[in-house]
Amino acid sequence: MLVKHVNDVVGTSDEVRTDTWMSRRVLLKKDGMGFSFHETTIFPGTETHIHYRNHLEAVWCIEGDGEIETIADGRKYALGPGVVYALDQHDEHWLRGGKEPLRVICVFNPPLTGKEVHDAEGVYPLAQES
Repeated sequence: MLVKHVNDVVGTSDEVRTDTWMSRRVLLKKDGMGFSFHETTIFPGTETHIHYRNHLEAVWCIEGDGEIETIADGRKYALGPGVVYALDQHDEHWLRGGKEPLRVICVFNPPLTGKEVHDAEGVYPLAQES
């Protein structure tokens, strides 16, 4: 059994920060669960282009506000506590922070190693290492 506290990753390489978001990657490929599990905060007033070509992601919004826009059709969805969205078609999208920090819980399949960064097209490469 694995038992962790999100604070176990604070200040480690498993806490990743960019200009638009910060993610605490609590479960990763190395944990052997077949998925990764993250607590992520989207910063207010930011916009991030994302296109997970190699991963599926499910996201549960638990605090704050924001918006997701699918690029293919321009549809916009308000994000806030209780909203769940799943990128089941590798949907290319814009993720926007609202007026308050948007705190979300994310599950990735296949799991992230923790070293990934979005490339110029918003993609995480498929990991080759554990």
